[in-house]
Amino acid sequence: MTTESAPIHRTARATAVRGTATVRPPRDGGGAGELPRAARDRARWAYPAGLLAVDGLAVGVAAVLVAPASVPWPVAVLLPQVAAQVLLHAFRRLYRGGLSPSAAADLPALLGAALVQWCAAGQVLAACDPGWGIGWTALLGAVGTQLLLACCGRAAVYRLRRRAAARSPRSALVIGDGPVADRVTAVFQEHAEYGLRPVGRVGPGAASEDRDGGPAAACAAPLPVLSTARDVGRAVIQNSVRHAVFTAAPESVPEGTALFELFVRHGCRVWLVTDLSGPTARELPARDHVWGFSAAPLHHVPHHPVAYRAKRAMDAVLASVALVAAAPLMAVCALAVRVCDGPGVLFRQERVGRHGQPFVLLKFRTLRPADAHEAATRWNVARDHRMSRAGRFLRRTSLDELPQLWNVLRGDMSLVGPRPERPYFVQQFSGIHPGYRARHRMPVGITGLAQVHGLRGDTSIEDRVRFDNRYIETWSLWQDVCVLARTAGSVFRLGGS
Repeated sequence: MTTESAPIHRTARATAVRGTATVRPPRDGGGAGELPRAARDRARWAYPAGLLAVDGLAVGVAAVLVAPASVPWPVAVLLPQVAAQVLLHAFRRLYRGGLSPSAAADLPALLGAALVQWCAAGQVLAACDPGWGIGWTALLGAVGTQLLLACCGRAAVYRLRRRAAARSPRSALVIGDGPVADRVTAVFQEHAEYGLRPVGRVGPGAASEDRDGGPAAACAAPLPVLSTARDVGRAVIQNSVRHAVFTAAPESVPEGTALFELFVRHGCRVWLVTDLSGPTARELPARDHVWGFSAAPLHHVPHHPVAYRAKRAMDAVLASVALVAAAPLMAVCALAVRVCDGPGVLFRQERVGRHGQPFVLLKFRTLRPADAHEAATRWNVARDHRMSRAGRFLRRTSLDELPQLWNVLRGDMSLVGPRPERPYFVQQFSGIHPGYRARHRMPVGITGLAQVHGLRGDTSIEDRVRFDNRYIETWSLWQDVCVLARTAGSVFRLGGS
């Protein structure tokens, strides 16, 4: 950590302050001015719980108004409607508030969800019994009642949340330099209702002189400047930092991609808060803002979380079925390795997975390395004369990869994704090939888009990086199915290495 302090701009004037500031570990697990951790956890869950209660009340009142007397509405109308509304609102991310939540901004999404669920409910009830049908007048009355109560309730919840955030702001780090970063930092310091309290600045130029020329008036709270990833990681832990604010896209900030992964690894929520005149701001949703600055949450992957849960479910089901179906074949492979190469059928090796986290990868042993250093640093052993005939056959047919189905079942890997590499080579390739670290946005896989294009073994790392990142950016479940089908075809053609 440097001993310089970042300049903090006031609303209408710039300041440049240099001094000594230190990020110190809190004694109670939180920063100064924050509630104890248990109280913060209760406050975090109170917000979505309040929105759920408001939604349930709105649906209940609307159901009572429109349900025909012959319908047992608590079962036939109310409960399915509550479940449908929660699912629709969760899909639209209406339970995860932004920095400036607004009932007016939620209104279009609330209206769309109400129309969908009540039209569907009317059709279902009419199909069950024509006497249960809901007329258009009653249906529109239900939608209007639900919308009015939901908006009023959310406005009250948001108001209470802003008050609670002002009383107990969360520790945050601001990443970036220049006038925009200075003004964003000042906004968070001056407007506690956004719930973030900057405890440090990250960036090589964050403590530079005033760009308007000459020093300006000193501010009340100079911030320490963190210049290395190690300092940032230490500050995140010591200050219980739960929010990171980028003032420019991470890929345009020095070491921005590595910092982004660090924040994600520590469970921080990452934001992009920038000036409306910036080119990146035009691509941001206009739904959220911080005192006029465009604000949007940054996710580690550009896809909806529900889709990744579906990917994980597909991995678990297919891996379970494959393990059962391949059990006899795996037994034969294990026996062949035991006969040809002696004890030690399985080969365990450390690999780097999603978010850069290490895990132990399983394979059938095809070669016994001379020592641990050779196993960790030797690139390719396909033509090693020490490999037995059983080992060569397993590698050519890719049957040596079958134990990785257990890694998939455990959650270390996925069936389809960038191939995991050893830490030694990850460090080397990350410094040589731009975008290599970005491969770790997705779970690593047994096979991938690069592998079905023949990029395995001693092939171009640059080409692999390009295919892996393309797979991540264009990912879909159907693409996974296509990659798995092509992988099966390459196995039958003995396309291993």
